[in-house]
Amino acid sequence: MKIAYDPTPLHPTHRLLDFPSATADLGYDFLQLTPHPDFATHFRYPKMDRDLIRRFKRAVEAAGITVPALLPVQRISWPDEAKRAAAVKNFRRVIEIAVDLGVKTINTEFSGRPEAFEDSEESFYRSMDELLPIIEREGMRLNIDPHPDDFVEDGHEAWRVLRGLDSASVGFVYVASHTFHYGDCLETLADELGERLNAVYISDAFDHRASNGLRYIANPPTTSARVHQHLKVGDGDVDFDALFATLRRTGFLDREDGLIVSNVFGENENNDAVSRYQKQRIDELIASSSADTRD
Repeated sequence: MKIAYDPTPLHPTHRLLDFPSATADLGYDFLQLTPHPDFATHFRYPKMDRDLIRRFKRAVEAAGITVPALLPVQRISWPDEAKRAAAVKNFRRVIEIAVDLGVKTINTEFSGRPEAFEDSEESFYRSMDELLPIIEREGMRLNIDPHPDDFVEDGHEAWRVLRGLDSASVGFVYVASHTFHYGDCLETLADELGERLNAVYISDAFDHRASNGLRYIANPPTTSARVHQHLKVGDGDVDFDALFATLRRTGFLDREDGLIVSNVFGENENNDAVSRYQKQRIDELIASSSADTRD
């Protein structure tokens, strides 16, 4: 089991080459590289050249950590063909960077539009026709999160879309702070996913469905915005004891290739304390789930 740090809170203040040492200083042995301007900003072409790749690898080695996964976000399911084609071009370059870095896993999002479900789904499969053969040839793994405001948000429906690819190289990312947008369905979803659940992100969120849909309020009331948070564990409504019990029951926590990522976004000013707290709580939740199993 790998517990990784999401360095998004460092993006405004740190260079890419500072991420490995900062990750080690925060107590993590693993780093998931997220969309930084020097790596691959959202929806844009990646900016790492061979020299920067070499320097980043040296920084990772010097820090004594490992990069198990990259997280790009590209419009691979966008209903507009020009944007979809550009996203595929960008994603190909991300795969090349992953190969050069020796990283075997890419975690990402569908990145389509909910108001254009059918067109977005078709765009996704068209993109996968181009990208999946490369992923499979390189012996890599591609895991996808049905992000809020994507063309598919429900956890079970997202798995159906991924299952349709019929590829053992494709898996699922479960983001705890997206739980309520997924339909709060991990107990049954985890059984369907089995070993295709390959990454779990740990952050908290309020259940937007609670209090008659007034758990938090957005104006105008008819807005289609998907408001959610990435809070530290304990600050929202996610049942982490139940989450980790399910991960234990299904064997996820016993897998050497399983990846847990701390990804709190809402407290950059407290990043040091929050990141250390997250690592401690994740360790505690893993240990507690083992104790519960013995009982």
